Amino acid sequence: MPKNPGTSTETFSPHEIGDFNTLLDCFSQGFVSTDLDGTIQIVNQTAREWFDCYPGASIEELSPEIRRLFSTFINSGANTIEFPLRKNHHSYTLQIRLLKHDRQPTGAACIIEKQSATTNGNTGNQTNLALETLINSTSDGLCICDPQGLIQRMNRTSARFYGAPPEQMIGRSVTNLVEQGLIDRSAAWEVIKSGKISNLLQQRGPRKLLVTGTPIHDESGKLLWVVVSERDITEIDSLRRDLEEQKALNDEFQLQVLNLQKMAFAGRQLIARTPCMIKLIEQALKVSKTNSSILLFGESGVGKGVIADLIHKNSMRANRPIIKLNCGAIPESLIESELFGYEKGAFTGATGSKPGYFEMADGGLLFLDEIAELPASAQVKLLRFLEDGQLTRLGGTKAKNIDVRIIAATHRNLDEMVQQGKFRHDLYYRLNVIPLHVPPVRDRKDCILPMIRYYLDHFCEQTKTRKHLTQAATETLTNYDYPGNVRELMNLCERLVVMTETESIDLPDLPVHVVRQTRKKSGGFNEEWPEQMSLRQIVQSVERGVLMHGLEIHRNQARLAEALKVNQSTITRKLRRHGLQNGNVLAVTQEHP
Repeated sequence: MPKNPGTSTETFSPHEIGDFNTLLDCFSQGFVSTDLDGTIQIVNQTAREWFDCYPGASIEELSPEIRRLFSTFINSGANTIEFPLRKNHHSYTLQIRLLKHDRQPTGAACIIEKQSATTNGNTGNQTNLALETLINSTSDGLCICDPQGLIQRMNRTSARFYGAPPEQMIGRSVTNLVEQGLIDRSAAWEVIKSGKISNLLQQRGPRKLLVTGTPIHDESGKLLWVVVSERDITEIDSLRRDLEEQKALNDEFQLQVLNLQKMAFAGRQLIARTPCMIKLIEQALKVSKTNSSILLFGESGVGKGVIADLIHKNSMRANRPIIKLNCGAIPESLIESELFGYEKGAFTGATGSKPGYFEMADGGLLFLDEIAELPASAQVKLLRFLEDGQLTRLGGTKAKNIDVRIIAATHRNLDEMVQQGKFRHDLYYRLNVIPLHVPPVRDRKDCILPMIRYYLDHFCEQTKTRKHLTQAATETLTNYDYPGNVRELMNLCERLVVMTETESIDLPDLPVHVVRQTRKKSGGFNEEWPEQMSLRQIVQSVERGVLMHGLEIHRNQARLAEALKVNQSTITRKLRRHGLQNGNVLAVTQEHP
């Protein structure tokens, strides 16, 4: 006999194999060995009597549901698995052990114990159908649930994630865990409802887990149990975030940026990591201590109102109101009465008196957005107020002293408007005491990724979902110019959170015009894909896009498989791999730049 009997049948001579089979026939336990495909190689007399199986047959002869379990076990990397089975009105315990030769898997050995009637009575029918897996040597958490969502088995790692010993978790319902707030969603329950593999990201205390629920069905398609694996990705996620931080914080200058990058006021977020934005914030904080008039220049959507909020919050007027008015949103016939107020009878319909925006902002700050849209008559009255600090309501005769600081903003070129006679030059010089330029997003490249992360987290919190960007999507969004500036970036993040079906936001989920605008102009494959993408990422992204587009056209897997000239099982497997709902068409927004 060789030193390691059973590790590889190729090492036995015919005589030795005969002796080995004779020895196995003496065992009261059943013994079956198979190759990696589940074809029976050796079977002893006990197993032949119990299961009527012979060499050359499939392992399915032991039990119809064992084929699916056997394939899962061979691909899992585990060394041993044990579960109960029932055949011919008898109950058995089956232990499968992986066979290796030179550290490479060659097959499996199945050791079968027949249970007594007493054991059968104590176990019960439900337990006979349950998969009993307990691999405490793995660092991943493993949990097994029955079709009702009751936990049947749990290893120590999974129990540690819940903060309780396994014996306290077994028998509990996964829906009860959600109700008690131990988890926000249950991968096992998602599997039970859909019958499909479910992947979730969960935060349990300080740990972030990648949770995967896998259904196990019998030959008729009936759900037998759900296997849930839990992988701790806290360190991976933390490392990814740290790398993003370090990319911007590479010297002492960027360390100062870190102190300025997040200034929250009025529920809004200001992020600064580029020199031009840092300089703007430093200037805004400096002028906030004065009462000088400020004129903010910048494209639409860059956040001029946010800068005004920052100045007001850090000024001596912070405990007084800040009143905001969009001069382009009020009809020209009403702008004077809205700004300066009116008395009863000042015009038709003025049945009472009303204070204007200047009076409401008394002691505080008045932010006049789109100041270039102010009509000529209102420009005259505004200039007069800036000169003496007094105003008179429409229809009134008494002047009032008002203490208001003015911050004006525009996206237009006031110099040209002054030269064209469309804006009073004397008012322009009165407002333009301290000019501040708010840079567009395309000039704030280092700010884009932190802003995207902030708004994605913000909308995920609002919608009670979890989303993250793939590397390809991150590269594309970072290289996009955002002609609509921060407003466009914020709206795009909200759209991605709401419209993306899976937790992973990938390239096909992005609007078409965003992807096209960020393509390289040098030709070749770089014209289609971000420079940092690997070949594997490109292939996966193309495959996912083809599947999404194909489902829109063909509507079901069978026709899609026929169109792509592959088996339907291949389509099913790839849909699951990419997180696409089996048989459903994802909502894909089609846009044109």
